[in-house]
Amino acid sequence: MPGLNRVQLIGYLGKDPETRYTPSGKKVCTFRMGVTRRWRDQDNTPHEATDWINIEAWGRLGEICQQYLSKGRLVYVEGRLQIDRVGEEDDTRYYAKVVASQMQMLDRKPEEPEPEEEAPVEAAA
Repeated sequence: MPGLNRVQLIGYLGKDPETRYTPSGKKVCTFRMGVTRRWRDQDNTPHEATDWINIEAWGRLGEICQQYLSKGRLVYVEGRLQIDRVGEEDDTRYYAKVVASQMQMLDRKPEEPEPEEEAPVEAAA
């Protein structure tokens, strides 16, 4: 029976993306996304929690992420969930991440403030 491993996230970048190279020379871009969920309990009290998710983007998608994304940007990421196992048998740790297959920026790129114009200075006659 075939399986399905698909993750869709909308959230804000927690810091600027970082690019590194594997020992074989492949480029990978990594970043963390904060995905906030909101709910109300039985007493109608609002609650909020943010999950921080590690994202990996390879190849051309990684290059685009590195070029256009920055801390605070709102993005949509689609990909697959991957669990990495690190360590020896006695001290094995598991790390979850999303390997991105698509990314879409959902906000406008923050514009740099325009320099203020100085009032013209008239020469004294």
